[in-house]
Amino acid sequence: MSLNLTDITLTYPDGDTRLTALDHVTLDVPKGSLTAVLGPSGSGKSSLLAVAATLITPDTGTVTIDGTPTTGLTRGELTALRRHKIGIVFQQPNLLPSLTAAEQLQVMAEIDGRKARTARRRAAELLDAVGLADQAGRRPHQLSGGQRQRINIARALMNDPTVLLVDEPTSALDHERGATVIDLLTRLTHQQATATVLVTHDRTHLTAVDQMVEVRDGHMRSTP
Repeated sequence: MSLNLTDITLTYPDGDTRLTALDHVTLDVPKGSLTAVLGPSGSGKSSLLAVAATLITPDTGTVTIDGTPTTGLTRGELTALRRHKIGIVFQQPNLLPSLTAAEQLQVMAEIDGRKARTARRRAAELLDAVGLADQAGRRPHQLSGGQRQRINIARALMNDPTVLLVDEPTSALDHERGATVIDLLTRLTHQQATATVLVTHDRTHLTAVDQMVEVRDGHMRSTP
């Protein structure tokens, strides 16, 4: 398994008590597969994603990324793990306005210490994979919402992550562009062999995912 969450419990302070966000949740996401996590607002979906991203440490349970248990890792080791093993697609692309589409990707590799030539080659490959090779020189204001989201996805894949975590990628898109983004994520998951978790409240475009689960009141169950 490339991503394994085992018996995860997460609570937050709530006055004199604690609110349970995740209650003994277990999830296995194999390499090259896409799991959709459904549920209403406040159900625990975002908490699940944050735990999987190692941004929040659960109260109990184990997160394993590509065979590496994260329990006991230092802050620096977790940062390195995220940089090398985890790609995150945020709900809003948050692209840097002064950078071109290609530069949005290249800067990720350069932060990681890769050579500029290697970064340019990888960026060109990913822009082609998301259908934006002809937009490499354009800046965010020159691109549509759907194009910006595709760059967001390509950027998350820039450092060849093992795990890809995607937060509500279609929330700001219309039906047609939303379907295109989900199709793209499905294809790239198989091509790039990532263990992909897609958090969403909308099951409209999820016919081709490998696994669907629902989180409600911190509990997880499989869903048809």
